[in-house]
Amino acid sequence: MTTPTPGATPTPAPLHWKLVVDAADPHAQADFWAAALHYTAEDNSVLVERLLSVGALPVEATVEYRGRPAFRDLIAVRHPEDPYDPQTGTGLGRRLLFQRVPEAKTVKNRLHLDLHVGPEQRAAEAARLEALGARVVREVKEPAGQWLLMTDPEGNEFCLQ
Repeated sequence: MTTPTPGATPTPAPLHWKLVVDAADPHAQADFWAAALHYTAEDNSVLVERLLSVGALPVEATVEYRGRPAFRDLIAVRHPEDPYDPQTGTGLGRRLLFQRVPEAKTVKNRLHLDLHVGPEQRAAEAARLEALGARVVREVKEPAGQWLLMTDPEGNEFCLQ
C-alpha cells in the first residue's frame, strides 16, 4: 500500500454512471437490449410495491412488466454478473436505463454503442440482432476496420464490429 504524500491532493474515486437512452417504449427497448447484450432487465417490483404502499407513487405511474409491477416510464438492463441492490432491484455496475420521452428520434445519435463480436461472428450476430428487431443500415469498410452500422427497433444507431 502506498502512503499518500503529505499535502498531495487525493485521487478522487471513479464515478458510478449509467447510460440513459430516450425511448418511446422503454420496456420494449429494454427487452431488445437485454437480449442483444445478454443482459438482465432489472426487477424493481419490490421498490415499486413499497412506493405504492406508502402513497409515494401513483398507480398511473406503473405498468405490469413480466408479471410484476414496474415503473411506467423507466426501466434498466444490467450486466448479469454485476452487483445490484436487492432492496430496489437497481444495478450497481454496467447499466443502460431507458426513459420514456414524448418525442420521436429525429437526428443521428451523438453517442452510440459498439458491440464487439469479431469478423468471424459478425454475420451470425447481425442475423440474431435482426431477428430481435434491429436493422442493418450499411456495411462500413475503412482503413481503420470494418463493421456494420445497425439500428435498434426505435432507430438508435449502434455498430457491430
